[in-house]
Amino acid sequence: MAEENVSATLIFAVPATRVFVVLADPATHSAIDGTGWVQEAVDLPPLTEVGQIFRMDMYHPNHPNGRYQVANKVQVFDPPRTISWLTGEEKDDGRLEFGGWFWRYDLTPLGPSETEVTLTYDWSAVPPYIREYLHFPPFAPEHLTNSLHHLAELAGRTSPAAQSRG
Repeated sequence: MAEENVSATLIFAVPATRVFVVLADPATHSAIDGTGWVQEAVDLPPLTEVGQIFRMDMYHPNHPNGRYQVANKVQVFDPPRTISWLTGEEKDDGRLEFGGWFWRYDLTPLGPSETEVTLTYDWSAVPPYIREYLHFPPFAPEHLTNSLHHLAELAGRTSPAAQSRG
């Protein structure tokens, strides 16, 4: 069976707490995104707990409407080590439906001012009917590394010996 997730790792010259604060702020997600698909946060309060929902305005040229909105549900919230969310959509009746893929950031402090950050995109729980019309992963491999570089810029700066692993 083929891998059903991709990940990238980068070392930041920033404390894990600062990186986590940036990740927990939905307003920063468009600046972190390496594809340009994430537009603006609809829900602006910081992420604080498992189960919290936050919506993002999106744009993708291959989406039937071009512009659309996703609903994300915080799956893991363990400051300053791990944050993860499932991505889905809100139906017309207000019901949330998730597609089976999630984003996860794992932060490992390497000292008081250095953090190893691993970003993982996992689609292992995507049901067959969604796989019939969506290709996974829906982005080029460099997307994750680009996102980590954007996050590093927002959180501070990358170390002179910044490492990227894909």
